[in-house]
Amino acid sequence: MGGDCGNIYDLRPVSIIRSLPQIKDHRLFQLKLEDGGTWESFGHQPGQFIEVSIFGKGEAPISISSPPTRPDTLEICVRRTGKVTDALFEMGKGSTFHIRGPYGRGFPVEQLKGQKLLFVAGGLGLAPLRSLLLYALDKRKEFDDIILMYGTNNPENVLFKYELLSFFDRDDIQYHYSVDRDDEGIWKQYVGVVTGLFDRAVLFPFATQVVLCGPPIMYRFVLQKLLSLNFPREHIFMSLERMMKCGVGKCGHCAFGDKYCCIDGPVFPFTEIEKMKEAI
Repeated sequence: MGGDCGNIYDLRPVSIIRSLPQIKDHRLFQLKLEDGGTWESFGHQPGQFIEVSIFGKGEAPISISSPPTRPDTLEICVRRTGKVTDALFEMGKGSTFHIRGPYGRGFPVEQLKGQKLLFVAGGLGLAPLRSLLLYALDKRKEFDDIILMYGTNNPENVLFKYELLSFFDRDDIQYHYSVDRDDEGIWKQYVGVVTGLFDRAVLFPFATQVVLCGPPIMYRFVLQKLLSLNFPREHIFMSLERMMKCGVGKCGHCAFGDKYCCIDGPVFPFTEIEKMKEAI
C-alpha cells in the first residue's frame, strides 16, 4: 500500500473536479484532495484501488484509473451498481466525499520496465488496466513495444472511446480493438471475440509481459491462447476485481483459497493462482 497516512482507515476528503459520462451507467470522476495534500504524496501505484466512503450510504472499492505520472488529479471509473455509486452519480462538480487508501498490490512496474507490454482487456476490464497503460505511455522510453488488445460486446459499450481513438494518431502503441457483434454494421475494426486479435498482431512471447483484466470467461480463453503461443507463465499478470468490500482483509468477502483479493491482489501473477479454480 502506498500513501502517507499512518492509519490505513484514515478518511481523506476529496471533491469532484469533473464527471465525464462514459458508456451507460458508467462515469469517469476526476478528483482533487481537499486537505491540502497532493496525489503525489498519496503514493498510489498502477493497479491499486481506493475505498469511496459516502456518509449514510456506505463504502465501495473502486479501481484507480489514472497513473501516478499525472498527479494533478485522481481518476476513477465508476459503474452505477448500488447505494454508494447511486449517491456518487447524484453529485456534481465541487461535491465532496471521502476516500481511504490506496490499497492492494499493483502491477510490478519495475519488473515490467524495458520489456514489451501486451495489455489484454475485456469490457470494463480496461478501467483498472488504464492506470498502467497511461503510465507506460507517459514514460514511453522506459518500455519496449506496447500492444493493446481490447474487446467488448458491441460498439456502444466501448469504454474510454475518445482516448482509444486518439491512439490512431500515435506510432508508439499498437492497438487492436474488437466487438463480439456489430448488428448495425458501423464497426470498422475486427468483429469477433478478443482472442481473435492475437492472429492480427506480431508477438514475441519470451520478450513480452502480459497484463489482463476482464470478465471471468475472458480469462479462461485468453490464458489458453497465451499458453498455446508459448508465453511464459511467469510473464502473465491478472487484475482480479472480484467481490472486494472492506479493502483491508477484515471482512473476508473477497477470500479465495488462502488469498484475499484486496490485500494479496488485486494484481496477481498467474503462477500464484493458476491452480486456484475459484480465482477466476
